[in-house]
Amino acid sequence: MNTAARYCKLIVTLALFGVLQACSSNQTVNHTGSAVAPQLAVSPLGNVEYHTSELADELFARVKLDREYRYAVVSFVPVTSLKFSGLQQHPLMLLGHQLSEGMVTEASRRGFITQDYKITNDILISSDTENVMSRDVTRLAPLKDVDFYITGTITEQQEGAIVNARIVHVQSKDVVAAATKFFPAQIFWLREKVTTRGGMIYRTDS
Repeated sequence: MNTAARYCKLIVTLALFGVLQACSSNQTVNHTGSAVAPQLAVSPLGNVEYHTSELADELFARVKLDREYRYAVVSFVPVTSLKFSGLQQHPLMLLGHQLSEGMVTEASRRGFITQDYKITNDILISSDTENVMSRDVTRLAPLKDVDFYITGTITEQQEGAIVNARIVHVQSKDVVAAATKFFPAQIFWLREKVTTRGGMIYRTDS
């Protein structure tokens, strides 16, 4: 075989190798031997806002946008007690606070007007910070002109929590919209290290 023929054979071999490498990097093979599209591994950690947005999509799907109406978002609470327990500081308890804050954002993104009833009448100034939010009712203005409440309950499960959200008409107490979403525990901590059962934290080896 002359030099030119060897050179051509080398070029063809390299080109074929490059094609095979490209195919193997973009496809995997399942148990049947068929090529399947690659799937990106997305960590569930830090995706509370993603699940909140999906919950809001379902909740507001059939609610007509009207700028004349005012909404107030209140805390999402455990379904068994209907109140927050400061003694249970595991992730699913803190989920209630995150949901109420997240729903304010989601409602605003969709054009609904929310009234923040925790805003004080004056700026509160301390030695190290300024604040306009408080839970001291003596510093807050009376709630008025609110047409709907956005609230919900949290039902703890072994692998996370079921969140039931609803929009309630203030005067009639009619539920005008509702939605349900499962929030996996892994969005807070790694599953293999921390889980919660019955309000208790369980740690396992990684």
